[in-house]
Amino acid sequence: MTLAQLGEVSTTLVWGALASLTIALVAFAVDLARRTDVRAEHRSKAVSTAAQRELVGAVTAGASAATPTPSAVAEPVETTPRRRAAGIAMSTTTLGAFLLLVGIVTRGIAAGRTPWANMYEFTLVGSFVAVTVFLIVNRLRDVQFLGAFVTGLAAVFLTMGLNVFYIAAMGVQPALQSYWLVLHVGVAITAAGVFTVAFTASVLQLLRTARDAGSGWLGTWHWLDRVPAPANLEALSFRLNAVGFVLWTFTIIGGSIWAEHAWGRYWGWDPKEVWSFVIWVVYAGYLHARTTRGWSGTRAAWFVVVGFACVIWNFTGVNLVFNGKHSYSGLN
Repeated sequence: MTLAQLGEVSTTLVWGALASLTIALVAFAVDLARRTDVRAEHRSKAVSTAAQRELVGAVTAGASAATPTPSAVAEPVETTPRRRAAGIAMSTTTLGAFLLLVGIVTRGIAAGRTPWANMYEFTLVGSFVAVTVFLIVNRLRDVQFLGAFVTGLAAVFLTMGLNVFYIAAMGVQPALQSYWLVLHVGVAITAAGVFTVAFTASVLQLLRTARDAGSGWLGTWHWLDRVPAPANLEALSFRLNAVGFVLWTFTIIGGSIWAEHAWGRYWGWDPKEVWSFVIWVVYAGYLHARTTRGWSGTRAAWFVVVGFACVIWNFTGVNLVFNGKHSYSGLN
C-alpha cells in the first residue's frame, strides 16, 4: 500500500468516525428523552397517589384513632428504564473514538510526521481528545448527560474538517521539523479538547439555571430535568478548565521556547501568539474570579463560554484571517 493510498484509508476512517459519532448523538438524545418521559410518568403517578390518599383520609376521618387504617393505595415504585439507547450511544462513541484514533495514526504515517500540523489535523485530534476526555470522565462518574453535546460538537468539527479544512497528507516546512511539534502543538490540542468538554458543562449550567429561574421558552425542555444541578455542573466545568489551563500555560511556554529556536526570539506578537495569550488571560481571569472573588453561577459560566469562543477563534479565524509566522497551520 502506497502512502497516498494510506492517506485515503485515513480519510475513510475519519468518515466512519463521523458516522459513528452521529449515531451516538442520536442515541444519547433518545436516551435523554426516554429518561425524561419515565420521570414525568412517575411524577404524575405520585401526584395521583397523593390525591387518592387525601380522599381516603377524608373518608376515614371519623374512625377511631386506636384502629390502624391500612393504606389503600400502594406507593409507586420508580423503576429504572431499560437504557438500550444509552448502551448504543456509549458503544458507538467508543467506536468513533477508536476509528478516529486509527485515522489519525494512518494520517501521520502517510505524511511521515506527527499528524497535527494543519487545521484539518487539528480538528481530527481535537475532536478525538474531546471524546476521549468524555469517555474517561464518564468512567469516574456518570456524565452521560454530556454525551449528546460532546459527540455533537465532535461531529460538527469533523464535518468542517472533512469538507472545509481538508488537505492531502504531506510534509511540513523546516520550521516545523522539530520535537516541539509533538510537545507544543500536541499539548495545545489536548487543552482545546478539555476546554470543549468544560464548555458543554457550562452551557448546560446556563440552560438549567434559566430553566430553574422560570424562563418561559425553556419550560418545555423537560430533558433538562435529567441534567445535574447548576452547582454540580459548575464544579465539573471548573475542574476541567483548571486542567486545561495548566496545559495551555505549558503551550505558551513551549511555544516561546520553540520560537526562540526557530526564529531567534521568544515573543514577537504574531497574531497566533497574541490570541494564545488572550486565551490564557481569559481562563486565568475565570479561575481567579471563581476562587478568590467568589464569582459563581452564570457569571462564571459565561466566562467559560467567552474563553471557549477565543479558543475556536484561535484555531480557525486567526489562521484564515491573519498572516503571520503561524500561517503554515492554515489551508496551505
